[in-house]
Amino acid sequence: MGVTMPRTAIIGAGVSGLTAGKMLKDYRVPYTTFELSDRVGGNWAFANPNGLSSAYRSLHIDTSKERLSFKDFPIPEHFPSFPHHSDIKDYLDCYAETFGLLENIEFNNGVRRAVRNGDGHWDITDSRGTTREFDLLVVGNGHHWDARYPDFPGEFTGETIHSHHYIDPQTPLNLTGKRILVVGIGNSAADITVELSSKTLQNTVTLSTRSSAWIVPKYIAGRPGDTIWRTSPYIPLAWQRKAIQLVAPAMGIDPQLYGLPAPNHKLFEAHPTQSVELPLRLGSGDVIPKPNVNRFDGDTVYFEDGTSAVFDVIVYATGYNITFPFFDPDFVSAPDNAIRLYKRMFKPGMDNLVFIGFAQAVPTLFPFIECQAKLLAAYAVGRYALPPTAEMERVIDADQKLYVGHCTDRPRHTQQVDYFHYDHDIRTRELPAGVRRAELRRRRAQGVAV
Repeated sequence: MGVTMPRTAIIGAGVSGLTAGKMLKDYRVPYTTFELSDRVGGNWAFANPNGLSSAYRSLHIDTSKERLSFKDFPIPEHFPSFPHHSDIKDYLDCYAETFGLLENIEFNNGVRRAVRNGDGHWDITDSRGTTREFDLLVVGNGHHWDARYPDFPGEFTGETIHSHHYIDPQTPLNLTGKRILVVGIGNSAADITVELSSKTLQNTVTLSTRSSAWIVPKYIAGRPGDTIWRTSPYIPLAWQRKAIQLVAPAMGIDPQLYGLPAPNHKLFEAHPTQSVELPLRLGSGDVIPKPNVNRFDGDTVYFEDGTSAVFDVIVYATGYNITFPFFDPDFVSAPDNAIRLYKRMFKPGMDNLVFIGFAQAVPTLFPFIECQAKLLAAYAVGRYALPPTAEMERVIDADQKLYVGHCTDRPRHTQQVDYFHYDHDIRTRELPAGVRRAELRRRRAQGVAV
C-alpha cells in the first residue's frame, strides 16, 4: 500500500522556500509555493517589489562562496570569494530554473491567513482572497524583513531610517553633507558606516554601539577566513570557543584597538562583525566611535559616556523581529524572537507545521537550509517520524543550551546554531533515529509484533 503524499503549501520563494520546494519535488510531494513578489530570491532580490528585501546596493555577502554553496548545486567557480547580492540572485534564479521550481510558484500571491480547520488541515487564504486546504504547511517567510527599533528616552527631531530601508547614499534619503549617527555594530551597520563615511560624501559619521563587537577580518593569510576553520562535532563546542579566544588577541580583532568601547562579552558570546574596512575608517578618523545612546533631545543625542552631539540623520542598524503575519499571534508567535522548535523546524504538538530557515546559522545559512529541507522531505513522505512531544521539549532545551547558552541575552541570538554541528547531528543521529521511529510505527499500525 503506497504512502499518500501530503498536499503541501510553502510560504515564500526565498532561499528557504526554494530549497524546500526542490527537496519536496525530489520526493514527488505535491506542493504550491505562495510568493508575495513577482520574482524568487526573497531577501536577495534587490529592490524586491514586495518591500521585504533588506539588500542595499553595495551589499556583498559575508560568507565565502565555498561555504555558501548548496551541496547539490555547486556555486559557479567564476564567482568572487564574497559575491555581490546580484550574484546571489543569479545563483538562486539558476537553481530555480535548473530544478524546474518556477512551475510550482504562484507569484504576486502571498498568504494572507493560515488557520487549522476542524479536521486539523490547513485553510490557506491567499492575497487574492481564495481559500484552499492543505495537509502540510511549510513556513519559509524569512526573518530579516520586520525591522526592529530601539526605544531610547526623548524624541529625535531629525530624519531616521532603518538599515532595512537603506539603498545607497541617495536613496531613500540624501545622505550627503550630513551629520549622521549609525546605531548598531552588526555587519550591515559596518557596511553602511563605511559607505557613508567616504570623504567624497562630506558626511560626519558617528557609530554608536551598546555592546560593541569583536571585528573579524574576511581574509586570514590571504584566504577567506571561514574556509580555514570549522567546528568539530567530536569536541565540545565550549572547548573550541575557548581555543579561538586564546589566539584572538594575536588577530587584532579587539574593537578597543580602533577606539570602540570594550565588548561586554567574550568572542563568540555574540555575533562578531566581519569587516575589513571599518577598522581602517575608525583608525583614519573618518568614523567617530561612541557608546550607547542615553537619550534624545531634539536634534541632540546624549551618549552614555556623558558626551553629546547634534545630528541630522540617524540610521538604525538594530536587527529584525521574527514575525508571522499570517498566523493569529495567540496561535504562533515569537516574542523577543524566541520560538521553541524541535531541530529548529517542528513545533511540538503540531505535526503538520514545519519551519525552514529560522536560525542564525554560523558560519553559513544556505547549506543549513538545505539540510533542513532534506529532513522536511523525509518527514513529508513518512520516512522520518518525530519523537513524542515530551522528548521534543527535552531536546529543544538541550539544543538551546548547546547553541545559545553561552550567548548574551539578546533577541538576535535566540535562534543561533552551529551549522557543522547541526548538520552532523541531523545526518548521523536525528535522521537515522527518525527512520527507526517511522518503521516502528508502521509495524505497529500493521499489527506486527515489535
